[in-house]
Amino acid sequence: MHAMITGVAGFIGANLSLRLLERGDTVTGVDNLNDYYDVSLKEARLARLIPREQFDFIKADISDKGEMQRIFSDRQFDAVVNLAAQAGVRHSIENPAAYIDANLVGFGHILEGCRHSGVGHLVYASSSSVYGSNTNLPFSEKDNVDHPISLYAASKKANELMAHAYAHLYGIPTTGLRFFTVYGPWGRPDMALFKFTRGILGNEPIPVFNRGQMVRDFTYVDDIVEGVVRVIDQPAEKSEGTNEPDRSASAPWRIFNIGNSRRVPLMDYIQALEKALGKQAKLDLLPMQDGDVPATEADITSLQSDLGYRPKVAVEEGIQRFVDWYLSYYLT
Repeated sequence: MHAMITGVAGFIGANLSLRLLERGDTVTGVDNLNDYYDVSLKEARLARLIPREQFDFIKADISDKGEMQRIFSDRQFDAVVNLAAQAGVRHSIENPAAYIDANLVGFGHILEGCRHSGVGHLVYASSSSVYGSNTNLPFSEKDNVDHPISLYAASKKANELMAHAYAHLYGIPTTGLRFFTVYGPWGRPDMALFKFTRGILGNEPIPVFNRGQMVRDFTYVDDIVEGVVRVIDQPAEKSEGTNEPDRSASAPWRIFNIGNSRRVPLMDYIQALEKALGKQAKLDLLPMQDGDVPATEADITSLQSDLGYRPKVAVEEGIQRFVDWYLSYYLT
């Protein structure tokens, strides 16, 4: 299989690419290496991929129409996994234009490329943030997601709708994955685990929003990658029944939650990190931030029943693996 992975220098993209290469697939990776966070970390992720014979890297921005047309015209892809996006709920409040360019315009270019080159399956990153102000846990793909509370969430809901239109009109099999809080080695520095670790080691207070009254479905990156690979290998098909929020009778289109399906209180997460580091945190208890939600939990019944997805890594083990990597990468 020849797969294009956009956002290949990102956290999930780099790990997914390694997994595909290890099983013998060919990967064309696309990334613009923007400076939303430390570019050297992105380059270090790429350095693990570039020596592989079946890996090809293209530095490009998916919002660049001409460049994306050239990539699709020069190569034939069996699958495309679109992970390139402007990430971060809070950043979308400060810089909305970046989300429109990458998450809407860029995704449109991906859809057009798949349309004109006959890609066999488009898998793309959605987000648990689409559930917005929903308070019914666990979040189900059949829940209403018409009330996003950030532009980031709105852009991801828009991706799902755009994908349905293309699947319906042009028969492109598309699968959207609503990722729940992903963590682990080689993670993003703007995520909580990274910030907490850096703060604890530096004897600095760590920001704890909603005064710690938060619950998250933390999902280890290897479990995420396992789920994505299973999805890639089984393209979406039309539903045999009527239209549902996560399935379509008129298009090869579907939506999956992909998470750990466990509620973990934020304070338990911090305590597990303290244990792994052998050091106590200083807490800066803050109010809830705009665009954030107090709790998330994934209903992964569909991904389990359809594709046999079973997350394996407990939070305590995953945090220890992250700490081991962090200390090795930054402090040795």
